This record gives sequence, C-alpha cells and structure tokens, in this order.
Amino acid sequence: MSESSTSDESGPLLGPADVRELAAALGVRPTKQRGQNFVIDANTVRRIVRTAGVRPDDVVVEVGPGLGSLTLGLLEAADRVTAVEIDEVLAAALPATVAARMPGRADRFALVHQDAMQVTELPGAAPTALVANLPYNVAVPVLLHMLATFPTIDRTLVMVQAEVADRLAARPGNKVYGVPSVKANWYAEVKRAGSIGRNVFWPAPNVDSGLVSLVRRTAPPETTATRDEVFAVVDAAFAQRRKTLRAALSGWAGSAAAAEDALVAAGVSPQARGESLTVEEFARIAEHKGLGGAPGIRQAKGGAA
Repeated sequence: MSESSTSDESGPLLGPADVRELAAALGVRPTKQRGQNFVIDANTVRRIVRTAGVRPDDVVVEVGPGLGSLTLGLLEAADRVTAVEIDEVLAAALPATVAARMPGRADRFALVHQDAMQVTELPGAAPTALVANLPYNVAVPVLLHMLATFPTIDRTLVMVQAEVADRLAARPGNKVYGVPSVKANWYAEVKRAGSIGRNVFWPAPNVDSGLVSLVRRTAPPETTATRDEVFAVVDAAFAQRRKTLRAALSGWAGSAAAAEDALVAAGVSPQARGESLTVEEFARIAEHKGLGGAPGIRQAKGGAA
C-alpha cells in the first residue's frame, strides 16, 4: 500500500519527526497520568502488526492510539480498525491524521472517544483482534475488560511494561504468577511474544516493554461456577499470597474450616498456595463453596464467557 503524503522510508507511518510535529501542532505533551509514550519507529510498528498476525479480513480494535503510529500500521494490514481513545485532543485529531496519510483507507477507520474501561459496544462489525500499546498504569484491567466484553476477539497482542508482560504470561509455580496470570488464562492461551526497547518511544519510558500474545480459548474452563465466582477465589487467594489456601480463603469461605472443606472437595491441598494452582483448579474450588464438598450455590452474577 503506497498511499502517503510522505516520501521517507516509513511510508504512510509516523517517524520521529512526524510524531513530534503532530504533538507540537496539537499542543500535546505526553503525560505520565495517562501513561502516554508514543511509538516513533515505523519498523517497530510493522513488527507489532506482523507479530499480531493481523489478516486482511480482520476487524481490529486498538486501545489508546495516541497520535496514530500503530493505527496506521494496522490499517495497512487489516480490513477495518476501530480506535478507542480517552484523550479529547488526540481523539479529535486522529481521523484527520488517517485521512492525510492513508486517504484510501480512511473509510475503514472508526474512532470511539471514550474510556476503554467503559466501552461496551463498538461501531460496525464485531472485532476479531485486539492490538494495542496499553498505558502501563491500566494495562491489565483494560485487557481483561476488553476480553470479557467482546468475545469475538480471537487474537490479542498487547505491548505493556515488561514486568506486566511477565506476570500475564507466567505459569503456576513462577514467582510472578498471580491474579493477572490466572484471569488472562481464563480467556486465552497466553505467552510472551517479544521485547521492545525504550528508544522506540517518545518520551522514552523508564522501563522496558514486552509483547504478550493471547489466543482465545475455544471455551473457558469447564465448570459449574460462573466467571465471577472463580475470579472471587483468585482474588482471595492472592490477597494474602504468602498464606496457605486454608488461611487465605477463610474470609471467602466464611471460616478456615469451610475453606478446607472446599479445598479438599476440589482435590486441592489446604496447605498449597495460590501461586501453584491452575485456573482449572481455582474453578473447582469455586464450585465447592458453602456446601462442604457438594457443588456450591452461585453467589454472584456473571457468565462464563
């Protein structure tokens, strides 16, 4: 695709000078509050799109497009792109950037000016992929919200702080395995998909970044418990992660004895710790709340999508 108002090697994508020029024209100064670090390297953008496996028939949703660096790369590869942007100035400017640099694809782009955590529907066809450079401070809740809200998202690739990437992709027994690891694994098969250096951003962050790939499971773990019930067990187990599950789940179950009953019924050692359990084991525990070994009564609303 050659549509572009530029002639440099980045083609229609944004290079360092383009990013700074756009920011200056808009009076934009990246803020730590919103975790704004704009990608300034076209090769990195194309690497992200390639790693995400974006196909010509994909409808991609992007969260936090900023000035449009990744947006333009996604438009090169996908059928349609919908970007969700909370910043009023950036949201207002992005359609014009797309129209100027990729006029032939502008009708394939849609913008939603909203907080991603509040988004419950998107215009046009249902999204098939999520690709985003997520702000470090809200990466995990945004990712989980999008996966829960849009079950048609089959493939996800997010760029997050390296430490967050490690947590999302961690396996049971790993010292950084925790709530993000288990909840992400409820929805998808999760793995690290690469590392990103600091010098491809403006301003350069104080931490390295990592790519995380999530391929949605054909179905969530088989269980009679709801997702909310399973996640309640996960939250309780890791709220006091140094304690045994018998102690950590005592508040969730109503007492340490009730927690032990549920654990034994689920085939999990009461002396185990949350960091050793799979999402399937958390689901089994959730099934046995309240009845000392019989499948538990549902305490919360929420589907298993």
